[in-house]
Amino acid sequence: MSRSVGVGIPAYRPDVGRLSEYVEAIHASLDPATIRIEWDMPRPNAPAQLADSPATVNTVPKRRGKGAAVTAGFEALETDVLAFVDADGATPASELAKVIEPVLSGRADLAAGSRRHPNARVMTHQTRTRRYLGDAFAWVARRMLDPNLYDYQCGAKAITAEGWEQVRDHLYESGFAWDVDLLAMAGAMELRVEEVPIEWYDRPGSTVSPVGASLEMGQALFSARHRAERLRNSRLHTAIAERRDESTALIEEK
Repeated sequence: MSRSVGVGIPAYRPDVGRLSEYVEAIHASLDPATIRIEWDMPRPNAPAQLADSPATVNTVPKRRGKGAAVTAGFEALETDVLAFVDADGATPASELAKVIEPVLSGRADLAAGSRRHPNARVMTHQTRTRRYLGDAFAWVARRMLDPNLYDYQCGAKAITAEGWEQVRDHLYESGFAWDVDLLAMAGAMELRVEEVPIEWYDRPGSTVSPVGASLEMGQALFSARHRAERLRNSRLHTAIAERRDESTALIEEK
């Protein structure tokens, strides 16, 4: 029996022409049941440029953050496999298909695209600062989280609907650290995670500060590790949690 695929695309100040072409490429390459764009703070009339595209566009008049946007998109999808990809097209549509394949075939519960895998092909590179910070983060994350990956932050991932049901209540990171949160919770719940080396292109003009994002990712890594240990019923981490104010899961935020 064939399984349906839904693709979510979080967007904030995207290059609208590039996004339109990307949606068309995803539609042609994957023929997913649904492509849904979660667009934060769109400029006037910008979404109208995608009126004839094969995507559903949901606009929100505030900046929720990547993680909140992906979560909202996944909550709206009604497919067997849920995938997301960044709006800049850094992961070509054909490479997104490779990321989805292990989940679609039933080999994995969650698949993570990887720019840092030895078999990946980085066609255009980030700045040296971004590369060094990303490599350092991945080195630390491998020592703190269960999934042993080369790349935790690549903006291309897929998960089964069943896997999503398991992790959705435990995701709290609304920004770019959402990927780390997802992988940490998947590891704690012993989901099958597969890393997929991809061909990847850096897209200049990122709205993310490398230093600010690194601080955010570092804090998120420790938080994700803490919550993963709680899911394993760690007495230490449960005791720590009892002394803290409870955060609000993304699916509960309005």
